[in-house]
Amino acid sequence: MEDRTVRAVGALTEALETVEVARGHLYAFHQLTGSADFKLEKAIELLEQAGHQALADELSQQLLGRNVLPGRWSFQVIEDYEETYYGPFRRFERQSRELTDGLPHVYEADLKRARRSVGLPGHEATPDEPGNR
Repeated sequence: MEDRTVRAVGALTEALETVEVARGHLYAFHQLTGSADFKLEKAIELLEQAGHQALADELSQQLLGRNVLPGRWSFQVIEDYEETYYGPFRRFERQSRELTDGLPHVYEADLKRARRSVGLPGHEATPDEPGNR
């Protein structure tokens, strides 16, 4: 396999890994936003109990269940991201593996071969190699 091809496919895989992290942040945003909405609901209840009905009503009408972007709750942001960016990115990364005979992480495997200290504990080539626990 040609080194430049391996590096190029490795770079695309690394870019996808960054997209995976970004996607994880979107899920965190989604969960935090949902949690905030339920906490807001509790705050509204407490304001009502404390006699602050006008503020409670305004919060309930204006903020509780509000879209995070025009027409979208956070789950819809994730759905749009997955459809328009994440999904195509994954498909192209998978397609690029045709250049490495279908093998994933060829660049990293080459790095491991070059950087490990053969025969030393903690430097086994595979989990099955003798000396690995």
